[in-house]
Amino acid sequence: MNRRTSAGTAAPARMTAARTAVLAVVATLVVAACSASGAQWTFRPLPSPGAAASATPASPDGTPAPGQVLGTIELDAIDIAFKPNTLTVAQAGRYEVKLTNSGSIIHDITFDDGTTIAAGPGETKTGVVDIPAGGIGFHCSIPGHKDAGMSGTVSVGTAAASPEPSDSGHGGAPGQVGETPPDPNAPPYVLYDAAAPAGLPGTAHDIDLVIEEKDITVAPGYVVRAWTFNGTVPGPVIRVKVGDTIRVHLKNPATNQLPHSIDFHASQVAWNDEMTSINPGEEKLYEWKADYAGVWMYHCGTAPALHHIANGMVGMVIVEPTEGLPKVDKEFALVQSEWYLAGQGQPVSYTKAAAAAPAPDLVVFNGVAAQYLDHPLAVGTGETVRVFLLNTGPNVDSSFHIVGTIFNTVIKEGIALLPGNAGNYGAQAVDLSPAQGAIIEFTTAEDGLYPIVTHAFNFVGLGAIGLVQAGDGDPLN
Repeated sequence: MNRRTSAGTAAPARMTAARTAVLAVVATLVVAACSASGAQWTFRPLPSPGAAASATPASPDGTPAPGQVLGTIELDAIDIAFKPNTLTVAQAGRYEVKLTNSGSIIHDITFDDGTTIAAGPGETKTGVVDIPAGGIGFHCSIPGHKDAGMSGTVSVGTAAASPEPSDSGHGGAPGQVGETPPDPNAPPYVLYDAAAPAGLPGTAHDIDLVIEEKDITVAPGYVVRAWTFNGTVPGPVIRVKVGDTIRVHLKNPATNQLPHSIDFHASQVAWNDEMTSINPGEEKLYEWKADYAGVWMYHCGTAPALHHIANGMVGMVIVEPTEGLPKVDKEFALVQSEWYLAGQGQPVSYTKAAAAAPAPDLVVFNGVAAQYLDHPLAVGTGETVRVFLLNTGPNVDSSFHIVGTIFNTVIKEGIALLPGNAGNYGAQAVDLSPAQGAIIEFTTAEDGLYPIVTHAFNFVGLGAIGLVQAGDGDPLN
């Protein structure tokens, strides 16, 4: 029941364009950098078209400091990050800086000595900067961009340039996440197939869930020693109908270190019966009947349950009505969850997860930050699309939204908004607290890209972002 496939580290060119387009949307919503005629600028404005590159040297008279140009530093400004954001030059001295703006909003690079080079969307501008022996920092001076991750450093060492860090692909800097530096040798993430599985045949189902404690890459450069059901985070989606009997054979191999358990929110069983923990080397049968339709959470309930949930032991159960759901063209299953990093290759931090004011390092769909930004969910324009949605938390609410769409169907925790209702009401976002689920449906109006986000936008830059691609993704052809 493992539904993952390998994902390469290099996205096709059109996916790079897709990321740029959607990150521009996010940047517009997150970063307020508006101006009006005659306004007082708080950052250096772009030069007029055709003007020479803007470079502000450190010397007070505006002339470059003497010295030979030792080489060229090349940086790419994307929305909203620098690639690379960490560089090394062989020696201190003067360097040409080549700034390419691959994004769709204005950016500059401002060094700690005041040197500034500005470039508009699609432009490449050059200037010079003097790198001292102790290195120098840089950032984008446009309000909000530095705080959103547009900063970096140039160090002086023996290498011509440091390896470019892995691209996070999700609108934040491809450098450090939280307090944990990235590991350039971390394996690439494994793409989680978002297609919803077909319902299990028959009315009685025997399902093996094997607990596996394993390393998982949760964002490029970041590895968690996760606790999993069947080796994936989230665990496999289980799809049945009202009236079905489910017999789950839960196995905790002797190679594991910890006791674990399982709690199906779709079941009605005693907590001190099926939900008790089993030690490594043990297994147990958890049998239940699906009495109610909906999208349900399952998770490990072993104390402290918060730690086991935060470390990946979650999954989705879809219970359809007895007669099934109406046929649609495409179905997807998305689980929103959080990661609280404690260090490379370590389980998540219980202390951080238990904080009264939640501050996750990553907020993700189906276990990996921004994986559906690199690999959009493909639909046909005008097709009917259904999303089974679950927020497993453990702490943060979701406000699920797909930019450019209106949900014509929302079935949230048994309450239904259906097409043809009196007044023709629709929904723009679906709010889900941890452990709540929903079924939503929509269509896309035209070929193009439709960003998937939580409208709690402080979490979008942490990985809660993806794309629906309708048709070829180009609304202009």
